[in-house]
Amino acid sequence: MRRFLWMLLFVFGGIAGAQAAPARTLLVLGDSLSAAHNIATEQGWVHLLEVRLSSMVPTWVVINASISGETSLSGRNRLPALLSKYRPAVVVIELGANDGLRGLPLETMRANLAAMIDAAQAANAKVLLLGIELPVNYGAPYRSGLQAIYTDLARQKRTALVPFLLEGVALDPALMQEDGLHPLAAGEPKVLDTVWAKLQPLLH
Repeated sequence: MRRFLWMLLFVFGGIAGAQAAPARTLLVLGDSLSAAHNIATEQGWVHLLEVRLSSMVPTWVVINASISGETSLSGRNRLPALLSKYRPAVVVIELGANDGLRGLPLETMRANLAAMIDAAQAANAKVLLLGIELPVNYGAPYRSGLQAIYTDLARQKRTALVPFLLEGVALDPALMQEDGLHPLAAGEPKVLDTVWAKLQPLLH
């Protein structure tokens, strides 16, 4: 009988301990693609991610620090304070689209993204890098150069990578806003699925 009581204490004590485990933080640093541009916040992929994570144990707190118009430089400048304040276990970096749309030097963008990855890893956070592609009118050399930055950095820094955030969405008019750059609410669940495939392994 005494042995049985000890087993019950062990089992239920373990369950209580798991439930009482502190929440971990996931930080998303991005631009309008992560800031629910022109749609309700609760329809954006980051909020949908928060809903999905709410059922996990230990629980996760999602901090969406994304700002429409953010460039890699402004993200780099903001990241240290965010790391200090939230101490995230995982950092999702979705930046570079605005650099590309403005035709900014690719080497500068690369240096900024590399610095953000280094800062996050120095803070003991796992990193997921979300890549983006530019419209064809930007020319093949510049477009391929931008794509290569994400691939090269993910390999060199050993981060997880989504090569193209809008895979399966960008070329579907039914899922994209009229600007051709941002998903409609109908496309956001598919964006989340693309992110989730690479993010999930980092959560355990």
